[in-house]
Amino acid sequence: MRTINQLMDLSGRAVLVTGAAGHLGQTFAQTLAELGCDVILADLSESVKDVASQIAEEYHVKAEGLALDLSDDQSVQGLCQTVLDRFERLDGLVNNAAFVGTSKLSGWAVPFEEQSTDAWRKAMDLNLTTPFLLSQMLAPALKKSGHGVIVNISSIYGVVAPQWSLYEQTKMANPAAYGASKAGLLQLTRYLSTTFAPDIRVNAITPGGIERAQPEPFFSRYNERTPLKRMAKEEDFKGALAYLISDLSAYVTGQNLVVDGGWTAW
Repeated sequence: MRTINQLMDLSGRAVLVTGAAGHLGQTFAQTLAELGCDVILADLSESVKDVASQIAEEYHVKAEGLALDLSDDQSVQGLCQTVLDRFERLDGLVNNAAFVGTSKLSGWAVPFEEQSTDAWRKAMDLNLTTPFLLSQMLAPALKKSGHGVIVNISSIYGVVAPQWSLYEQTKMANPAAYGASKAGLLQLTRYLSTTFAPDIRVNAITPGGIERAQPEPFFSRYNERTPLKRMAKEEDFKGALAYLISDLSAYVTGQNLVVDGGWTAW
């Protein structure tokens, strides 16, 4: 029987993380590197290359940052080929890239009556179609790995509806396409878990709100509404990813691990 440390060890494995230049994406990349994993980091921002360099230097693993438009099918296809060419294997995929409430899309972070179909389609493309395409194209490599894993990053708003009283007296928004795409990602998780079984495990992490200098009164209202009385920090999600991406969860597939301080328990 393997020890806990042995089950967590990702030495010799390689994982692709999308949206890796963002706060949560960087945290996921660091978590993987801490466990000994080589990482491929993809993001629209060129800063993803600096993130990869820092991780390689700090954790002494192979790390490569690739800047590309993940909502473009041809770019995604090129990414998949690059991953296999440069790393010659793939053991895990973390579908983290997404448009969120603060994304600067026209017709996005506005009242429902003003939300545009163009913004809706762009969100569906990145938040849902890209994970579909990456999972489809990388499935052969993940199956060949012998312990392939996909982890999809959803949201509490893929599980429950917004509580609009939180947003009163603020300029914050919660676009319809965000929750709809994240709910779709949870169903894609369940679909792929049975479709790829027994060769690839597929699970999801559903984060609650993460503290990022949100304005009052939203911040206080959110804390009061949450059983643990605080918003999340990035490090609150390290354990969830470490569990689902490693052999600690070798008998777990098709599940949604909710990390929300109890928000959806009410």
